[in-house]
Amino acid sequence: MYNTDLPTRAELPTTGRLVRSTVVAALIAAVLLVTTILPAEYGIDPTGVGHALGLTHMGEIKVSLAAEAGVSASEPAPTTPTPPVTVEQPTAPVESAPVGQAHTMTVTLKPGEAAEIKLSMRKDARVLFEWTSAGGPVNFDTHGDPVGAPRGFYHGYDKGRNQMGQSGELQAAFDGTHGWFWRNRSNAEVTITLDTSGEYEEIKRVL
Repeated sequence: MYNTDLPTRAELPTTGRLVRSTVVAALIAAVLLVTTILPAEYGIDPTGVGHALGLTHMGEIKVSLAAEAGVSASEPAPTTPTPPVTVEQPTAPVESAPVGQAHTMTVTLKPGEAAEIKLSMRKDARVLFEWTSAGGPVNFDTHGDPVGAPRGFYHGYDKGRNQMGQSGELQAAFDGTHGWFWRNRSNAEVTITLDTSGEYEEIKRVL
């Protein structure tokens, strides 16, 4: 049925041969391990053969690369620094002087004389003012007159007697003219200087 000839008992390897073959194979494997595998893979060259064949250098490179890879893996990934967020703080509004015109006017009053200077202003318009009297004190009356004021109408802001000056802000209560009346009640000549700046359309002496 089969054409293959079975080996005879004499052709089969003996136990001694098998042992010798195993020992020889183990020795060859050990020699290869020491002379080629260890130098090429781990840079270990106990015999010097790997160095002669250039395998030791290759193994050292592999070990170095593996070490660097391990260090890189253990290091945390670099993070991009987050720029600081600047929050703008609300600033309190700063009050400024009313914008508009600015003038300086001077009047000279002899004893018993009077003068009046008026500003043409819209309702709620503001004016900064300062007046001074050189030569003696005067009586003053700060008041306003609306457009088409009825007979006998009077709207006062402030008044005083024997004053050398005053400063402040005048806010118009209505559309019209607003300003100052002075009278010199002293026995000497006085000079009044008025400085104004703010929201008015015209300034003029009316008396």
